Amino acid sequence: MDFSYSQQQLEIKRGIREWGKKHLTEEAIAAGYKNRGIAPEIAKAWVDDGWGMYGLPEEHGGKPVDHQTMAMIIEELNHCGGNIPMAPNLLIMFDMVEFGTPEQIQYAVDYYKENGYPPYCLAISEPEAGSANQYMTTTATKKDGKIHINGTKTWVTSGENSDGFIVVCKNEDPSPENKQMSMYLVPANAKGVTIEPLNKIGMQIMPFSKVIFDDVVVDESALLGIEGKGFLQLMKNFEWERCVLLAELLGEAQAAMDDACAWTNERQQFGKGIKTFQLVQEHIVEMQIELTNTRNFLYRTCWKMDNGIPVNNDAAMLKRYGAPALTDCCSRALQLMGGLGFTDETRVSRLMLDCRGFQIGGGTVEIMVHISGRGILKEYAKAAEDPDYLWTI
Repeated sequence: MDFSYSQQQLEIKRGIREWGKKHLTEEAIAAGYKNRGIAPEIAKAWVDDGWGMYGLPEEHGGKPVDHQTMAMIIEELNHCGGNIPMAPNLLIMFDMVEFGTPEQIQYAVDYYKENGYPPYCLAISEPEAGSANQYMTTTATKKDGKIHINGTKTWVTSGENSDGFIVVCKNEDPSPENKQMSMYLVPANAKGVTIEPLNKIGMQIMPFSKVIFDDVVVDESALLGIEGKGFLQLMKNFEWERCVLLAELLGEAQAAMDDACAWTNERQQFGKGIKTFQLVQEHIVEMQIELTNTRNFLYRTCWKMDNGIPVNNDAAMLKRYGAPALTDCCSRALQLMGGLGFTDETRVSRLMLDCRGFQIGGGTVEIMVHISGRGILKEYAKAAEDPDYLWTI
């Protein structure tokens, strides 16, 4: 097995690192957390300089690359020291080019190039339907050739900053038995849309919102993808989303590791460097193990995606292991830096809170056990019944 970067990947990695030194200084990132959003000119520069076009179709000015390379790009971006919003922006653009009509795709791409961020954000979760998507009650009802949307979405990432929403709705009937869901594109300024900002302890650079849809009317052409297949589209989104989220966290945790090692190599206590203390070394070793294991798991999962191998179990296990492990890595970095680490004079506390949030967002780590646990048992059952069954464990 070859674990090396290709020459192209190394050039991309170096290029993003240099771009980050220019545009994503600690001052710029800290301002993004304070102001509840990255500066628009930074997001625009990310797209203008070509980095934000990776992974998109060539016919729309994009630069197609495999999932492994995309994960590397996202990791390196967040290695700049924060939960940088341009990575989730790519998720929205992936959805648009995957499910949109030619007209919808062109509009989204043109908007993205002009503004540096997509015209929509994803609205899925509801106050009474977080992990249990079948219990969502937001409905899309057809009436007189129009679509009427009613319901409430919450924890909508970037909801207060976005110009529109990809709203996941039940078709007509809100009951749990109805599994027919569709996605609709809804402008933020549409009549009947109310946006209520929410506060959280981490990731302020990508603010949450509650969004209320009170008889919001859109054209039937606002449908994104196939009517009634919105849940299947969600499932396709989730596998790659979990890889993207873990690439983001990996970059942030690596930044915390960088800071912790720089501090440990210089810090003096009791007349000697703390790097000589065995308990300090234990923290460093455990952090490196967490980073290495998560990175290997992430890139292996992306490799399987690139080779057409199902990753439902892998993506869930990646999040189940990686999100707590990388939170722990950042927590250990904070511990090594002592009282200073617990202040906002350093970035490790910010990084730790960001990572902690992703044990919930994008599917809780408990739900990841539910998803992968069933899948693993099914695979072992197949292997037991068929000696010729080859399963890439």
